[in-house]
Amino acid sequence: MWSWWFIFACDLLIPVMMLGFGKIMRKHAPKDINYIFGYRTTRSMKNDDTWKFAYEYCGRLWCKIGIIMLIPTVIVHIPFYNSNENTIGMVATIVMTIQVIVLIASIFPTEIALKKNFNDDGTRK
Repeated sequence: MWSWWFIFACDLLIPVMMLGFGKIMRKHAPKDINYIFGYRTTRSMKNDDTWKFAYEYCGRLWCKIGIIMLIPTVIVHIPFYNSNENTIGMVATIVMTIQVIVLIASIFPTEIALKKNFNDDGTRK
């Protein structure tokens, strides 16, 4: 039973972190464009305007995705409460794989929004 709770808590980490970091990103983008941490793509690092837009857009997206992913994560784990550790581990692996794919896929809508709102040189359309 303890392993179910541990795995359940681990599977909640990605949605909860997306929600928390999404809120932070929306309000507090790093002041200077950097190559160390944050949302770093060629398009987002063109200038301060694209940098702030990418952080705000991705932050809003992560907040929505984080809330949306919390619900199925909880629902998927409930039926496996009294299952053996191998079953719980397999469920957790599947859930976490899907969460990581969704996390990485969030780059695409952000890049599309950047392309829609900015020219290739980083000026607003």
